[in-house]
Amino acid sequence: MKRAQVTVPLDIPDVRVLSTEINKVGELIITIESTKEGTICRQCGREISKRHGYEAWTLIRHLPVFGRPSYLRYRPRRYQCLECEDHPTTTERLDWRESNSPQSMAYDDHLLLQLVNSTVEDVSIKEGIAYDCVLGVLERRISASVDWGQYVTLGVIGLDEIALKKGHRNFVVIVTARLVDGRVVILAVLPDRQKDTVVEFLRSIPERLKHSIHTVCCDMYEGFTEAVREELSHARIVIDRFHVARAYRDGLDDLRKQELGRLKKELPDGEYKRLKGSMWALRKKPADLDSEEKRTLRLLFRYSPKLKQAYTLQQQLTAIFDQHSSPTSAKTKIRAWIKRVARSELRCFDKFINTLGRWWVEIINYFVNRDNSGFVEGLNNKLKVLKRRCYGLFNLEHLFQRIFLDLEGYRLFAG
Repeated sequence: MKRAQVTVPLDIPDVRVLSTEINKVGELIITIESTKEGTICRQCGREISKRHGYEAWTLIRHLPVFGRPSYLRYRPRRYQCLECEDHPTTTERLDWRESNSPQSMAYDDHLLLQLVNSTVEDVSIKEGIAYDCVLGVLERRISASVDWGQYVTLGVIGLDEIALKKGHRNFVVIVTARLVDGRVVILAVLPDRQKDTVVEFLRSIPERLKHSIHTVCCDMYEGFTEAVREELSHARIVIDRFHVARAYRDGLDDLRKQELGRLKKELPDGEYKRLKGSMWALRKKPADLDSEEKRTLRLLFRYSPKLKQAYTLQQQLTAIFDQHSSPTSAKTKIRAWIKRVARSELRCFDKFINTLGRWWVEIINYFVNRDNSGFVEGLNNKLKVLKRRCYGLFNLEHLFQRIFLDLEGYRLFAG
């Protein structure tokens, strides 16, 4: 080894740096000793201070220094208890390292920060450590279930189902809360969306927190709404705007498929191909369309006035949900929209209008405090990314830990 001519600020309590060296593979080896005297007897719990030798030298992975991997070279002291009958020895406890961990807690924090919006595999490759080592940090440092003690109130909670595997109906339910400071936190990952499963979880919420929940955001699944009415009868149910929008956009998409089927038969192949990309263009607001998408829609609407009419109606309804209307004003605007649909004689929104009638109160509740559903939609996007990154992540405890880390990691470990 060659001696490194650097001063290393470890920012570790009760430690003195004895030497620093760089080994043959370029790793920084920092030899340290503890400046703390004594420990707690493992047998009787008394403070003891009589030294009784050392454990073997050990290397503990620590934070990178100037891009180099670094290790703390350390020999833990042993202390002997003179009060216990057999005079047992106890190895000193280190505040900066968990017992038997191969790395410092500061390095654990570093790994957890790297894991935010990443994968265990990517972090293990980047850091040059074993996959199981990274996973072990996640399992040791991030709880696999909620700690109710850290919350004073909950306010708004969200219930959102996701399929862990595309094309399969193995739904799990992500339960989140938006706190008064705007933070979104995860409360649970439920194994299925059955009403009884949701009821069981809601019953597990401490009474002091249960009474603080004033709003529940969810989709139009009766298992959710029935469970909420049974266990949180005082809470307002809000159908998430994301799911409302999907319901009326499905109507437009059904009409698009019908019209493109007709146009494929009627138009020359070359002309029909010019309509490619219309599906994505129809899902955008006019202000968000690029020049190519605008051209595609102009051509499509020339051949299908029905689609132009339906697209206009869809945009009008989206505008109502975008406006900061009171519930009373929103009711008036939506009823006027329903009348315009009736006059148009379009049938593509019939299913959605029936849905509106069935869930009228819960959909209108969105306008009581219109930002209620925003965190659920934002979480949907996070979950989609997480599923793509961690394909095949079926362990619900690991899923809870990964969502927790993505939501809270920067706040907890970036400081």
